[in-house]
Amino acid sequence: MISLSQYLILGAILFALGVVGIFLNRKNVVILLMAIELMLLAVNMNFVAFSSYLNDPAGQIFVFFILTVAAAESAIGLAILIVLFRNRSTINVEDLDTLKG
Repeated sequence: MISLSQYLILGAILFALGVVGIFLNRKNVVILLMAIELMLLAVNMNFVAFSSYLNDPAGQIFVFFILTVAAAESAIGLAILIVLFRNRSTINVEDLDTLKG
């Protein structure tokens, strides 16, 4: 059986990979969105691990709300990305530094 500490270590590794993905790749918006999603999923895994360890379903219920918000964030982020690509013909973050109303 997998212990709580092993789940937490795996969650910390996934979260660290997401942080490294954000800091190492500051050029591509798609990879930035995937790194943020990886961080959210690492936090969700920790919620589920603690919920299972404490025999309390509140953590698992809270994960459903987080997944709903993450899905909405992904949809809105990709919609913004498509609009930016149509207007600027690039998804490079360095080229998107000026916003005009």
